[in-house]
Amino acid sequence: AGDYTLTLPENLADFSQLSYEVDGERFSLEQYLVRNENAGLLVLKDGEIKLEHYGMGNTEETLWASFSMSKSVTSLLLGAAIKDGYIASVDDKVTDYLPRLKGSSYDDVRLRDVLQMSSGVSWNEDYTDLDSDVASYPGMDLVEIFKFLGEKERVAAPGEIFNYNTGETDLVGAIVRAAIGNNLSSYLEYKIWQPFGMEFDANWATHGSAGERAGCCMNVTLRDYGRLGLFALSGGHLTDGSAILPEYWMTESLSPSNGSAGYGYLWWLADDGTYSARGIFGQAIHVNPAEN
Repeated sequence: AGDYTLTLPENLADFSQLSYEVDGERFSLEQYLVRNENAGLLVLKDGEIKLEHYGMGNTEETLWASFSMSKSVTSLLLGAAIKDGYIASVDDKVTDYLPRLKGSSYDDVRLRDVLQMSSGVSWNEDYTDLDSDVASYPGMDLVEIFKFLGEKERVAAPGEIFNYNTGETDLVGAIVRAAIGNNLSSYLEYKIWQPFGMEFDANWATHGSAGERAGCCMNVTLRDYGRLGLFALSGGHLTDGSAILPEYWMTESLSPSNGSAGYGYLWWLADDGTYSARGIFGQAIHVNPAEN
């Protein structure tokens, strides 16, 4: 974090009447948070804190794992790299930036395809299958990841079929690193973390010595996850109006792909205009533009 912090004024709303019903029994929000072992819940509206809750011993300074929420941050960084001129467009080929994959099933895959999880390359993301790709791929060695993915078969034409793929998100991170000649965490700090006014230091798990795990594992405080949501909601602008992302980037990122109406550029889309970054085991940054 830098010297500037984006203030989140506290203007708490009354949630005491909020309740829900299961099998004829009513429960309060407080009961929900306890029963579901909620570690943290923050509601921001019009830039103000309406609700802030911590559980399980956490505080406002606790870093909490993001898992796949990091994918959406990686998407933001690729947009920033386009704005800065490091990447020409999402129609560039993966192999333009990762020549190790030339001669593989990724030869005709565009950046757009991997952002939309529609490369057409075989991948099994079944977390309950210990022999699945996500359970067995060599996540701690990026060169081995290239080899592992490069040997996968093509099962569909690029851009047609959605298939959730954490391994390919690591490729997106490697593409950004190759394009900018720097680490994702350094670029994030320089482009978003300090300029937008994140409050706390954060960290990002790596592939050993080979850079950040772009598909996973940023560790961030609850309020700064909220600020990431505000950055996305702003369309990628700083509070002074400066654009960090191309003006079209968030609109394009939040447009349904050919393969899935519910997925954009590493963001989950809902049919009511809301969107979210999501991680396994329950993390989410949920953005509702209509309600600000």
